[in-house]
Amino acid sequence: MNRFDVTELLLLAALWGGSFILIRYAVPEFGPFALILVRVGLATLFLVPILVVRRQVNALRENWFHACTVGLFSSAIPFLLFAYAMVSVSGSFASILNAGTPIWGAIIAYFWLGEAMNGRRIAGLVLGVVGVLILVWGKLDFGQQGLGWPVLAVLGATVFYGVSASYTKRYLSGVPPLVTAAGSQIGAMVVLLPMGIAFWPDTAPTASAWSAGILLGVVSTGFAYILFFRLIRSIGPANTIAVTFLIPLFAALWGALFLGETITSRMAVGGATIFLGTALATGIIGTRRATKEA
Repeated sequence: MNRFDVTELLLLAALWGGSFILIRYAVPEFGPFALILVRVGLATLFLVPILVVRRQVNALRENWFHACTVGLFSSAIPFLLFAYAMVSVSGSFASILNAGTPIWGAIIAYFWLGEAMNGRRIAGLVLGVVGVLILVWGKLDFGQQGLGWPVLAVLGATVFYGVSASYTKRYLSGVPPLVTAAGSQIGAMVVLLPMGIAFWPDTAPTASAWSAGILLGVVSTGFAYILFFRLIRSIGPANTIAVTFLIPLFAALWGALFLGETITSRMAVGGATIFLGTALATGIIGTRRATKEA
């Protein structure tokens, strides 16, 4: 990677790390359904004109069903689960759990797509699951004041991200990335529109909450998608996935600066274990060495 690629990778991590904090800030006033409708709606308004300018509308027409279905798995459901969870849990905690997404992606790809599993990958998956258990241990209290359901919501979101990755590979390989991005947001918006309207807050959100929602939709979703797909094109998916490790660092930084969140020792240990397991499972650690030995 050159310096420009590194800069874009850091910017993407900062934007996606910020999304956790923006959700945490705005969701008490909007509620989960309304906030995520704002998020995907604004992302759609941002991405569709770019799709038109790049003359990829026909590609969307040809692949609209699968692109919109990806939106259900990659945006509508996980975004909603994160918004629900972050009424109760910190953005830093949610972002660390989110770092385990590639682990669930690898497991789903194994069962659905038949992707191979070697010893290093299996060890990484086991280690990543251990990291998740460290992080959530003692939090799965499903009482009235417990965090059990919010924690399960975050874990569920990461599983749906894994499903979306395999679905995209299965049905949208070769489709322009911008088509998938725009189509997914259109699909998510259509799915969320009825519930977003039904649960629109009775009290109008404040200007600061609206500002957070606008930043979430336009910058941390629409613009971030463009950065993400540009990085995949320029440095490849294996290098781009490194953003997963950087997001919690920025989420913790933004959370500390703007919301007064703190990182506990358990979060640090669990996060480090998840990162190591993910690095092994995705080949970030071990691949070069194995190649040299071969």
